[in-house]
Amino acid sequence: MIHQQTLASIARTVGIGLHSGTRVELQLRPAAANTGIVFRRTDLDPIVEIPASAAAVGDTRMASTLEKDGARIATVEHLMSALAGLGVDNCYVDVDAPEIPIMDGSAASFVFLIRSVGVVRQQAARRFVRVVKPVEVREGEGAGAKWARLEPHFGFKLRFSIDFNHPAIDSTTQDVEVDFSRDNYVTAVARARTFGFVNEVEALRAVGLALGGSFENAIVMDEYRVLNTDGLRSGDEFAKHKILDAMGDLYLLGRPLVAAYRAHRSGHALNNRLLRALLADETAYDLVSFEAEEPVPQALQSLAFS
Repeated sequence: MIHQQTLASIARTVGIGLHSGTRVELQLRPAAANTGIVFRRTDLDPIVEIPASAAAVGDTRMASTLEKDGARIATVEHLMSALAGLGVDNCYVDVDAPEIPIMDGSAASFVFLIRSVGVVRQQAARRFVRVVKPVEVREGEGAGAKWARLEPHFGFKLRFSIDFNHPAIDSTTQDVEVDFSRDNYVTAVARARTFGFVNEVEALRAVGLALGGSFENAIVMDEYRVLNTDGLRSGDEFAKHKILDAMGDLYLLGRPLVAAYRAHRSGHALNNRLLRALLADETAYDLVSFEAEEPVPQALQSLAFS
């Protein structure tokens, strides 16, 4: 049986919000089986709890933002990606600000935080959403189209292709697949950082976004090149970060997937539309657990025990 998992003890860190620019204290706390991932705005009175779900996603400009009763928690995708990649089913996420801290712009700091306290099994079977027929969402037509798709697959894998028409990005790998039957989340995905362009900063800040962005938490480019003195962490970092984001967005389903995800130029908005389209078609999925002598996909075992 694949067991549910939670943290062994409380993990704490402090950082700044990428878009808000505010200081954020973050606590990850153990939670009982079948709790799921629950975000809590501890700076509000009363505290507002927002369980991770596709329906709770509101604003998707440059990040995935959860909303409830006027409260917001933005930029949840990198932390959700780390929780998915390390197989954490149940956790309270306490923040004292309207955004999860950006840390270094990847999921690596969250991986370190989770591993610093450890993950423990719980006496309950992990429940998966198994995709049984293809679901797809699209935006636009022709060469400029964006799309995202979920297909039946005995495991979990993601493939993402990007097209930014930018010299620094064009020189890197732009079509990447991560299959957890062979790849490890920590080494294959977690260290890929978010990225942005200098010529967009002024416009973003005018609408209250990217206020905390810097070379310390993002790959920054001008019209021609990467400006970070340390360069890229890998030759596929741009596309890998889109996979990192997609994993976090998909985990907002509330349960891990048994499926293949494929996307081209997708983002937070389209990923959320994909989840809503899946949930709207009850013939497209079922809920499963792997117990007794039932065969377990290698990919699901890898994610459960990272």
